[in-house]
Amino acid sequence: MTAEQQHPAAPAAPAAPAAPAAPAAPEALAAPAAPTLRTGGRDDALEELLDDALTAFNGAATGAGTPREFSVRLDDPTGKPAGGLTGYTWGELCAVHLLWVREDLRGAGWGSRLMRAAEEEGVRRGCTHMVVSTYTFQAPEFYRKLGFRETGRTPGVPGGHADVSFHKVIGG
Repeated sequence: MTAEQQHPAAPAAPAAPAAPAAPAAPEALAAPAAPTLRTGGRDDALEELLDDALTAFNGAATGAGTPREFSVRLDDPTGKPAGGLTGYTWGELCAVHLLWVREDLRGAGWGSRLMRAAEEEGVRRGCTHMVVSTYTFQAPEFYRKLGFRETGRTPGVPGGHADVSFHKVIGG
């Protein structure tokens, strides 16, 4: 097998010889192809399909429609990206997906400003809840200082760390 492995459905057991049967109708001659599983690397087409299908399902199940993405960008004096934040709003939920500040600018309040800008965007879009997650070796105390409450931990992150989920009521 190669790095992209294929996992076909289990083959059927061979049938015992049978007496000749009457000719089958043409539509019965072709058996449907069996689904297969393939494990591989990044698959942009699959990711787009899954995102579209789950977004449609989630929107129908909740009545909240389609999530709307946003970003907050921090540029250094030369115009180069020095940090930023990406997230989305969905109904009353504002979620931060990624947040990063270049090392030489950390500790100067830029992370807090990015989060305040995201919260303001969420409130502007009608959100009342904000969520974010971080690893235990990243910034759990940072989010606590911003008023977020820890809602759970998922173990299994390399190095004995965990993924920490946070929630905050906003716009009140």
